[in-house]
Amino acid sequence: MSHGPLDEDAVESYREAGAVLTEAMNEAREMVEPGRTHLEVAEWTEDFVREQGAGLAFPVNISVDPEASHATPGRDDDTEFGEEMVCLDVGVHVDGYIADAAVTVDHSGTPELVEAAEMALEAALDEAGPGVEVGVVGQAIEDVIRGYGYTPVLNLSGHGVQRYDAHTGPTVPNRGVDRSVELEPGQAVAIEPFATDGRGKVGEGTDEQIFEQQGSASVRDRRARQALEAIEAFDDLPFAARWLETDRAEMALRRLKQANAIKGYPVLKEDDDALVSQAEHTLLVTEDGVEVTTAGIHGFDD
Repeated sequence: MSHGPLDEDAVESYREAGAVLTEAMNEAREMVEPGRTHLEVAEWTEDFVREQGAGLAFPVNISVDPEASHATPGRDDDTEFGEEMVCLDVGVHVDGYIADAAVTVDHSGTPELVEAAEMALEAALDEAGPGVEVGVVGQAIEDVIRGYGYTPVLNLSGHGVQRYDAHTGPTVPNRGVDRSVELEPGQAVAIEPFATDGRGKVGEGTDEQIFEQQGSASVRDRRARQALEAIEAFDDLPFAARWLETDRAEMALRRLKQANAIKGYPVLKEDDDALVSQAEHTLLVTEDGVEVTTAGIHGFDD
């Protein structure tokens, strides 16, 4: 199976990242149950990844009910899971090569919404391959989700993953589009259908716990300088505020945002406050098909 321009070391690193993610995800999803805290699940998952000698491509996302992305617990967050829909999104890297995948755990009594996202992902993987337009993949996603009576989240999409960059081209829409780019051998792509019982649009909320370095900056505040030194160890990948062990980290992060040294990722929420489900896999586009590096977390993977 040829991966085009990807060398074998890169391919193996993508595979190793996927294997670590799969093991972490299958343990973490069993921990998502009423009475357990978001922080406990996030920290267990992140610690497990590090213990395997891998890195985190971004903080563990734990999105509940109308939340779709960028939700991660704060340092002292004691929020417990309840009778809710929970999307668990994990990113792992090995030597910078990234695996990105998500599952939805339903305690809300709406299993069909979870199934809609998962079956849409399966249909997308069946369509994906070299020379296939991403709009065709998006049409497969949309057809399945609408067939369940739900709506795809139209302003969220799949994306490429490159070395030390979790969001690159190509963009893979969650709906059909005319005239779009083709998938090419050597690309690593995360396909992630989102389904909702709302109108299918998300907007930014007020909570912000995930950040990313944008560049170096001259800051006078001592705590901000200390925080920036710590942030540089994250290799320009997104990080959680709770990862910083510096004194008064929240104040330091505000100063760094003001200096344009970092940017924040507000939690994305469905505009109608409706439920959102998510299913995601990372794949490598080969000369004659695709190789899913995160296989083993969805029912259709068997």
